[in-house]
Amino acid sequence: MTDPLQDPRFFADPYPTYARLRNAAPVQQVPTGSAGRFSYLVTGYAEAREAFTDPRLSKNTARFFAGRLSDRDLHPAVSQNMLATDPPEHARLRALVTKAFSTGAVAKLRPCIAGLVDELLDAWPEHGPVDLVAGLAVPLPVTVICEMLAVPEADREQVHAWSGELFAAGDPRRIDVASQAVGTYMTDLVAARRGFPGESLLDDLIAVRDGQDRLTEGELVSLAVLLLVAGHETTTNFIGNAALALLQHPESLARLKAEPELFGTALDELLRFDSPVGIATFRYSTEALTLGGTDIPAGVPVLIAPGAANRDPARFPDPDRVDLDRGATGHLAFGHGIHRCLGAPLARAEGELALRAVFARFPDVRLARPVEQLEWRHTRLTRGLTSLPVEV
Repeated sequence: MTDPLQDPRFFADPYPTYARLRNAAPVQQVPTGSAGRFSYLVTGYAEAREAFTDPRLSKNTARFFAGRLSDRDLHPAVSQNMLATDPPEHARLRALVTKAFSTGAVAKLRPCIAGLVDELLDAWPEHGPVDLVAGLAVPLPVTVICEMLAVPEADREQVHAWSGELFAAGDPRRIDVASQAVGTYMTDLVAARRGFPGESLLDDLIAVRDGQDRLTEGELVSLAVLLLVAGHETTTNFIGNAALALLQHPESLARLKAEPELFGTALDELLRFDSPVGIATFRYSTEALTLGGTDIPAGVPVLIAPGAANRDPARFPDPDRVDLDRGATGHLAFGHGIHRCLGAPLARAEGELALRAVFARFPDVRLARPVEQLEWRHTRLTRGLTSLPVEV
C-alpha cells in the first residue's frame, strides 16, 4: 500500500481520503514515506480529541529522532522548538508568550489590523481579476507577525518564502535548506536587536533571556522562529480557505452580508469546514496504548488529523456542507489541550476583519477560475491555496 497522504489527489481534496480511512477505522496504521515506515493516523473526532490530551503521546521529537536523522541538516531552531517539547518545558516556554496573544492583547491590535486590511484592499483594482491569497491572505498575517517580531520590511518577502519551504512535503532537502536559512536569519536578528532594543515581542523575549535567564540562547531563537512561521502560515490558509468556502456557498455568504453579527459563529464553522491544519505536528507513543479500539505499540509515530476529525459525521452531521447554524465551537482546527494554538485569537481577528472587508467592499466578488482548477499547496501538515483568483 502506498502512502495515502502523498497522492496528488489528496492535496487537491483530502476529504474523500479522510472519509475512506475514517470509515475503515478511526485509528489505523498507514504507510508514510518510504522504506517500510508507517504511522498511526487518527481521523475520528472523539479519538483525535482524546489523542490531543493523552500524556502517553509525546511531542519530544529530539528524543524520538535521536540517531535516526543522520542524513538531515535541520537547524536546531526548527527541530527543537516549543511544539517539540513536553511538560514542564512546554509550560515554561508557552508562559513567556501567552500574554502577547491573549484575547485582550489581540483586541488592542484590531484597529491596526483593520487599517492594514484597508490598505491592502485599496491596492485592488475596482474591476477585474485579483489573487486574494497574494493580495490579502499572505501579506496581512505576515505583516502583523513581522511587526510583532521586529522583522524589517525589506526582509519579509524572503522570510515568508523560507517559511513556505519548511512545508515542502516529501522534499527533506528543501526543508533542511529553509530551516538553516530562517534559523540563521533569526539568530542574526536577535543579535542586531540586542544592540538597538525596542518594544517588540522579540525585544521582550531577549530581555527575558538576558535579564532573568529564563531562556537559553537556543530556546530564544527557536521560540522566535516558531512564532514567525506559525504566526502567519495558518492564518494565510484560513483566510483563503474561508473565502473559497463562502464563494462556494452563496446562500451562506448572502446571509453573512445581511447578518454580519453572525461572523463570530461563522468563523468556527469555516475553520471546521476546511481546516488550515490538515495533520497536526508530530507525536509518538512513549508506551503501548489503545485508541479508538486500535492497539498502538510503544515508540511509533502517531498523526492526528484535525482536517479529518472536523468532517467526522459522528460529531458534525452532514459535515461536507457549510452550515452557519451548526454550532461548531468544538472544532479541532486549532488543536486541543496544552498544545492548542496560542495564536488562535489573533488568527480569528485577522480572518474576521479580512473577510468582513472583502465582502463589504466587493459585494459582487466571484471566482475567476473553476474550483477544480485551483492549485493547493503540496503539504499534508497544512491545507491552503497557492492562489485564489477572483473577479471584483
